[in-house]
Amino acid sequence: MNSASSPYRVIAVCTGNICRSPMAELMLAAALEREGLDDLVAVDSAGTTGYEAGRPIDPRAARRLATTQLGSEQHVAREWELDWFHSRDLILALDIDHYAWLSQAAPDQESLDKIRMLRSFDPATAGLDLLDQGIEDPWYGGHADFDAVWHQIHAALPGIVEHIKSAVLRGAELQRQAR
Repeated sequence: MNSASSPYRVIAVCTGNICRSPMAELMLAAALEREGLDDLVAVDSAGTTGYEAGRPIDPRAARRLATTQLGSEQHVAREWELDWFHSRDLILALDIDHYAWLSQAAPDQESLDKIRMLRSFDPATAGLDLLDQGIEDPWYGGHADFDAVWHQIHAALPGIVEHIKSAVLRGAELQRQAR
C-alpha cells in the first residue's frame, strides 16, 4: 500500500506498450490530474513482450491523444518486470490475453488481487465476462480503431478514478490510525 512518501501506483499493460497501454496511461494520468490526485498517484505502462521496447508510441495513438491535448512524445515502450507486482497497487490489463499472462506470472495471491481488466471499471461492461471486457489491438487497423480504443478507455476512467480515490483515502485513514 502507498504511504505519504510513496504514491499509489497504477500500471496499464498491453502487448507491446506502443498503442493501448500508453493511451490508457496518459488518459488516466490526465483524469487524475483533473481530480487533483496527481501528487498522490503515479501512473505508468508496460508491455507483456519486449518486441517494441525502446520505441515511441504508435503515431496513430499519438495523433488520437493529441486531439485532446495529451502529449505522448516522452513515451518509450518497455517490457513488464516481475518486481512490479510488488511495487504497483493496481494493474490494469487491456485485454484477456494480458490478464491471463499477468495472472500466470503473478508470484502470489496479493499480486493476483491487484490485476483488473481496465474495462471492468466501465459500468457498461463491468458485468460482462472477462473475454468481453478486452480492448482489441488497433495496431492492425486504422484511425477509427484508435478512436474506438480512446472511447473504451475514456468510458472506464471515472470508475478507475473513483477506485483509486477510495484506495488513497483508505490508505490515508489507515496511516492516520497507525499514528
